[in-house]
Amino acid sequence: MEEKKKNPWNKTNQWNEELDLLHSIIRTTNLIETTKWGGPVYTYNGKNVLGIGGFKSYFGIWFFNGVFLKDKKNLLINANEENTKSLRQMRFQSKVEIDEKLILEYIKEAIAIEDKGLSIKKEKKETIISDFFKSFLNENPTLKNEFENLTPYKQREYLEFIDTAKQEKTKLARLEKIKPLLAKGKGLNDQYR
Repeated sequence: MEEKKKNPWNKTNQWNEELDLLHSIIRTTNLIETTKWGGPVYTYNGKNVLGIGGFKSYFGIWFFNGVFLKDKKNLLINANEENTKSLRQMRFQSKVEIDEKLILEYIKEAIAIEDKGLSIKKEKKETIISDFFKSFLNENPTLKNEFENLTPYKQREYLEFIDTAKQEKTKLARLEKIKPLLAKGKGLNDQYR
């Protein structure tokens, strides 16, 4: 008997039958199934259209450009208002809630959105360097050069690590910790990637 590979997007493994049903519905479309970020994602013309997964209290489908869906039935939610601009989720708590015809309507519309090329452009985050960190960099020209050669994302990781410390002694201890990493031109969290 073939053992099923564990799906990291099925956090509790309590939704296997329900997720299999969603897969079978989605597979009737012209979307291409792939694996991204450790879980199933369906694409169209190389663009992410939707993904599925199970969590503690629900399982569902998320539409990467769901913000553009008409959502006449008010089924879609934004799971993270602060950070999510375009992704929308369709959540279920039981198999009986799955309406194949309705899901296929949403998928058809999501594919049409991809055909139109609709998407929300990512906003570039401005990197703000605190006076404390700026002073440190100015005292260490080699480290400053290495810091400036990092991607903006990696720079923000360092800035957040230093600036979230409340006490100056903690900030100083963190500066000591990052010196060897910066000297090697490495990001703060590179060892975990």
